[in-house]
Amino acid sequence: MFISHALSAAAAQVLAQPVGAYDLTTGRLWSVVGGVLGVAGIVIGGLALVRSTRRGAIVALAAGLGAAVIGGLVVAAAEGGPGTGYGIVGGFVDLVVGPIAMLLGGLALARSRRRAS
Repeated sequence: MFISHALSAAAAQVLAQPVGAYDLTTGRLWSVVGGVLGVAGIVIGGLALVRSTRRGAIVALAAGLGAAVIGGLVVAAAEGGPGTGYGIVGGFVDLVVGPIAMLLGGLALARSRRRAS
């Protein structure tokens, strides 16, 4: 009885430890993945807009959509605010970066269609 009580108290103390500012939690990891996807979509969309390539426009649209979806899921799953380790700040960044990539991809796709006609 004493051993199980001591173990449960030790487990509760370990679980109650605050998350460090530089600890990589799953929420933070997913928000980083969404951010990288969104920034890649912005770069690819910008290049597709300059070069009028259809393939790059579609990739930028898909990357932007992926970033926005990941950001939305991270924000929806977060149980705390900034600094709690749930990645909510990165999720909100993904919700901004993803639509920008989709906008650039859409503009590049429209330009490539106009050029093909």
